[in-house]
Amino acid sequence: MLSKFSDFYQQRIQRRLTRHLNNLQIWKMARRVAKQVPPANGAPVIFFKASSGIDDFSWNSAFHLLTSWAFRLQGIPVRFFACKSGMTHCVLGTNREHVTQKPPCQSCIYQSKTLYTGADANWFSFKGDEELDRSLVNLTLPELMDFEFNGIPLGQLCLPGLRWILRRHHLNDDEPTRYLLREYIRSAWNIAQEFEALIERSQPRAVVVFNGQMYPEATAKFVARKHGIRALTHEVGLRPKTVFFTEGEATAYPLHIPDEFELNDAQNARLDEYLSKRFQGDFTMAGMKFWADMKGLDEAFLAKAANFKQITPIFTNVIFDTSQPHANTLFEDMFTWLDAILGVIKKHPETLFVIRAHPDEMRLRKASLETVANWVAERNAADEPNVIFVPPQETLSSYELIQRAKFTMIYNSTIGMEASIMGEPVLCAGKARFTQYPTVFFPQSVDAYLEKLEEFLSAESIEVPSEFKRNARQFLYYQLYFSSLSFGEYLETGVRTSHALLQGFDLTRLSPEKSTTIKTILDGVLNEDDFLLKE
Repeated sequence: MLSKFSDFYQQRIQRRLTRHLNNLQIWKMARRVAKQVPPANGAPVIFFKASSGIDDFSWNSAFHLLTSWAFRLQGIPVRFFACKSGMTHCVLGTNREHVTQKPPCQSCIYQSKTLYTGADANWFSFKGDEELDRSLVNLTLPELMDFEFNGIPLGQLCLPGLRWILRRHHLNDDEPTRYLLREYIRSAWNIAQEFEALIERSQPRAVVVFNGQMYPEATAKFVARKHGIRALTHEVGLRPKTVFFTEGEATAYPLHIPDEFELNDAQNARLDEYLSKRFQGDFTMAGMKFWADMKGLDEAFLAKAANFKQITPIFTNVIFDTSQPHANTLFEDMFTWLDAILGVIKKHPETLFVIRAHPDEMRLRKASLETVANWVAERNAADEPNVIFVPPQETLSSYELIQRAKFTMIYNSTIGMEASIMGEPVLCAGKARFTQYPTVFFPQSVDAYLEKLEEFLSAESIEVPSEFKRNARQFLYYQLYFSSLSFGEYLETGVRTSHALLQGFDLTRLSPEKSTTIKTILDGVLNEDDFLLKE
């Protein structure tokens, strides 16, 4: 027991020391940037991120900072919109167990001052609005969710962040939840006013925000677009140490693939090498490695499966993830979809349904509070003789399961695209990144979906259009090697894989002449290019 406590405190000391040394490196580099900034040229670009790291250097904080340095070093004026206790409750500073607890503003402001050393930081504080406060009194949760004020849908702007921090989609209409949503709305309104004032003072050419779903950035994005200003969003890319920029919604991952594009031999070989590692569990997502040891289907599973005519795996998602607002186009949400499927399961005893929970559902420090495991228990789904439930921590190979399946069912999981690449039929229930192109079977209504599901379960065989595999391979290749912009030459992984460390480097490497990543981002922001690398 003592050794565990000792290890815990040693790791804590190591993280603090690493953070201190990293901040010192950031401060030194920021001062060098400030000294080398040439005279300003043209209208400024506003950068804003308040939902990626409080007192640490997350990957998106790193992308935000390095991109802004590159702009400034090219003579493009940058103005940071920076929070100085400007929200009564921010998303990352929310304590789910004690919702009235104030956020850690002091450490967050210190971190922001480090990042913006020598830069044009426009700090905003919180100013209450009595008219707004009166309007919010005694509102129910549904009324708060749909609340608008002076033409701004504050309730809807705040919902994704609220669901994310509460780790659930279906919110409880209780006072703690209403309190948080009221405070988020009050804070969002303050951001809207402060950001509008900054826009009017600055007349920027563009606004760059992290993610675009959390309410601080979502509000700034809404205000910018209301004024006809391009609002660009960014998120971590598909490969390690990479970022994805877009003029659309980063969490929806819009990509345009030219009609004439075809993978050549070298590109196919490159993709196959990536997929080979992926199918063995050798991959990371946003700095997290989920499968340390992927295993095949065991004898007990195969023995049970032998009693059924066919196998159909069902791959779920994390219900509070910021991709879910985009996914819910047919069904109200993923659990509504599962409810509909359960009725079908009971009518098809000849089929073994394998319900697979997403590995991210129980991630350390980010575990879901509305889980597929809870849904299975509440519906007694695992008591059905033709159901196997695979929990999130189970390292069973999803790819081997797909190979043995008649067809695969997904909500909007990436594994659907990979199953299409494997040549397997996929029935999709939610809008996914890859459904921008014909890659899976994706009916456009609930009735059509259930009809297609019955058709697949009854059919002797399922013919998959050849274009599905081709389009899926092309989309994945574009995600990996065109849209994922690498910052690996400037950053390394921190003590936690979700954190970055700044390397020392010559600032000329942040120029478009030396970095294709910087050139691509500059062209995207300044020239309205597509943020895709050119081969």
